[in-house]
Amino acid sequence: MKLSVVMPVFNEVTTIEEIVRRVQNVQIEKEIVIVDDGSTDGSSDKLAKLGAQENVRVILHERNRGKGAALRSGFAEVRGDIVIVQDADLEYDPRDYIRLIEPIVDGKADVVFGSRFMGGQSRRVLYFWHAVANRMLTLVSNMLTNLNLSDMEVCYKVFRREILDQARFRENRFGFEPEFTARIARLGYRVYEVGISYSGRTYDDGKKIGWRDGCRALWCIVRYNLWH
Repeated sequence: MKLSVVMPVFNEVTTIEEIVRRVQNVQIEKEIVIVDDGSTDGSSDKLAKLGAQENVRVILHERNRGKGAALRSGFAEVRGDIVIVQDADLEYDPRDYIRLIEPIVDGKADVVFGSRFMGGQSRRVLYFWHAVANRMLTLVSNMLTNLNLSDMEVCYKVFRREILDQARFRENRFGFEPEFTARIARLGYRVYEVGISYSGRTYDDGKKIGWRDGCRALWCIVRYNLWH
């Protein structure tokens, strides 16, 4: 099976080359679809060079439209059998790919969520209130989807490409996470979770998500579960 790695990028000049190197090191047939979401820090120059690699394609947004919009652009271009979302900031380790795709390859799952909270893997200890917010958002999402996820807000979401024929996403920013969860729950797909490692970064390191995104996520949980 071929893996399509969809990577939204916004101002990740210090990490983009390293994360592509790490993805390339995973011993599985793959394509890497990178969406430059209006970067202004020089990321575009590095992506122009990375795009010369045989299995890398780069899509350019002229202005910043948000993670969800970047993912939609990437999803429209995937050609693999399995799709995985990969952030460009080194918080998530591509060495987890093999374990993440295993339930799909084995025919057990249609969708796999990574989980930073399941245990068994290393994770950097950082912000207490971020963890509380993540768990609260996951709890509210679970109440409305009737899924028992431990980490709805995780980046690593892996799924069969055919799901894109049925699930149409609308959110432009970080609301993609709860929207994705609501839509796959509504469509009745088989969902698994796999523990992953996590090396979270601080705001000094360039972390972008904030409390406004948390509020938007809560609204999206309600919107996409109770309405469409």
